[in-house]
Amino acid sequence: MTRPPPEETWPSPTETPEADPRLFAPATQRNREPILEVLSRTLPGEGLVLEVASGTGDHALWFAQHLRPLEWQPSDPDPAMRRSIAVHAKGAGVRTLKPPLDLDVTRQPWPIERADAVVCINMIHIAPWSAAEGLMAGASSLLPPAGVLYLYGPYRRDGRHTAPSNAEFDESLRSRNPDWGLRDLEAVAELAGRHGLELREVIEMPANNLSVVFARS
Repeated sequence: MTRPPPEETWPSPTETPEADPRLFAPATQRNREPILEVLSRTLPGEGLVLEVASGTGDHALWFAQHLRPLEWQPSDPDPAMRRSIAVHAKGAGVRTLKPPLDLDVTRQPWPIERADAVVCINMIHIAPWSAAEGLMAGASSLLPPAGVLYLYGPYRRDGRHTAPSNAEFDESLRSRNPDWGLRDLEAVAELAGRHGLELREVIEMPANNLSVVFARS
């Protein structure tokens, strides 16, 4: 039996006409419903959610629309992505979606003082390990006790890939940049633990991805 290919987690946003700065990530249309289902039961009922590495803004808009009254704070270090997020938000008129922050996880302190939850989708495998280290340090400094850090993406488990397609994806990432690649879930959990973030739940998702939920102890 041929397993399905991995979800398109490589950043390949679709450009709109030149005068329109909005970008669209095709994978968002496929994964936003399953992610929303998990977020709906793991995030607090109210407060501020910081999304790290928001990319095009597709996810930010979708979650802000469907998780009210939560306030959704998108962020990205790329100016083109922040422009896309801002225009997506302006066009939708969702009051709970805040203007995007210029946030690089590796630069401490982050330009935000607090958050009730932190969400990071498809980042740590398309970034050096220092980004994962920065993410854990920053989330730990922001979150209140029991505050949630939610991660989504493909991982290795027990030192092995969970599907042949993930192994191919990992090889493709590392050929582009040797500092990138699918991370061992156990290594990510150990790193989180050093920053006071306890692994609470791992949920299998479509296309060989995982939802990983941590909480600040």
